[in-house]
Amino acid sequence: MKSVLPLIKKTHQAATSLQLLTDKQVRQALKGIATAMEAEAKGLLKANAMDLAKQDPNNPRNDRLLLNEQRIKAIANSLRKVAQLPDPTGRVLEKRTIEKGLKLEKISTPLGVVGAIYESRPNVTFDIAGLCLRSRNACLLKGSSEAEHTNSFSVKLIKKQLKAQGIDPEVVNLLPSAREVVDQLFTATKYIDVIIPRGSAGLIEYVRKNSLVPVIETGAGVCHVYVEKKANLEKAVAIAVNAKTSRPSVCNAVDTLLVDQSIAKVFLPMLLAGLAPYEVEIFADAGASPLMKGYPFLKKARAADFGREFLSLKCAIRLVRNMDEALAHIAEYSTKHSEAIVSEDKKACERFLKTVDAAAVYANASTRFTDGEVFGLGAEIGISTQKLHARGPFALEKLVTEKWVIRGNGQTR
Repeated sequence: MKSVLPLIKKTHQAATSLQLLTDKQVRQALKGIATAMEAEAKGLLKANAMDLAKQDPNNPRNDRLLLNEQRIKAIANSLRKVAQLPDPTGRVLEKRTIEKGLKLEKISTPLGVVGAIYESRPNVTFDIAGLCLRSRNACLLKGSSEAEHTNSFSVKLIKKQLKAQGIDPEVVNLLPSAREVVDQLFTATKYIDVIIPRGSAGLIEYVRKNSLVPVIETGAGVCHVYVEKKANLEKAVAIAVNAKTSRPSVCNAVDTLLVDQSIAKVFLPMLLAGLAPYEVEIFADAGASPLMKGYPFLKKARAADFGREFLSLKCAIRLVRNMDEALAHIAEYSTKHSEAIVSEDKKACERFLKTVDAAAVYANASTRFTDGEVFGLGAEIGISTQKLHARGPFALEKLVTEKWVIRGNGQTR
């Protein structure tokens, strides 16, 4: 495998040029990329079709890879929203005079060079490039082979627009899709400031275990909806069906439903009526299975089905005796992404919201809302499930660090 270090060095060298740009240049570049996406939609769709043609047509994860005119427009509009957000860099976070009259400021500053490793979602290419540009970070993009043609076309489009705005196009670079490239990123500590993996639990774990460059984790979401004994059952069905079926291949889709056993006989038939039209395959525990006889897509749950991120029209169901048991299950199996309770008991909801350890916790709402754009943050790089630096939708506001600036007049210590 040919070394990608020269390309990494180019990106590192170009990064400092972003600090000298005007805010207008950055905004115009993002708007230009959005307009170019729409103008070159046919070429982008053609490249995407080439990638889709390589996949198994029955793979439910193809939805992640798919681009269409509606999605292109949505990505373009997201870039325009990012362009309208305030520059997160150069903000004075603290200011004071210290010993001997030194003028001290703490200022927000870019991370530098962001390395992103992600799987087959082509919107991520635009999201990361756009957010990095707005926060004046250079970026190295490492997409998967599944989206190779789409990503290549996308980055060429981005670089063309950067050049048109007088911005060094080397601030955004696409690395080869070969897996061996990843190991080269892990050791480039002199040129890359942070690596952000976005994808499966396996990918994230591999990056975390092997990278010498600091890592911010995003991605894997084993999400739960707990239907508490005082839940409004119609509301619970609507939330569960939406959380599972609206877009099953994404990380904020529900994977396990926890149902209080006291309401199971009434609730489960209602739930099945909502899930059946979508042919959701259910893995039920020993308590739930007898109450679901006749459902055509029913299977007996194995231990491995709890804590499993399905990313498809599959869902596990477990009956619990009380909230304590539900909370214990979530603590055991959650990836700390998004967790929800459905209940009309305000005390139960507040206990859940306060005690569940996750980036996003919901009372009486679908987990599908965990999204940077929905939260008003613009596009996102992913959902961070860790606690240091960033948690939840990892968007523009978290793509900065800080530096201390001290102005003196000959002072010595």
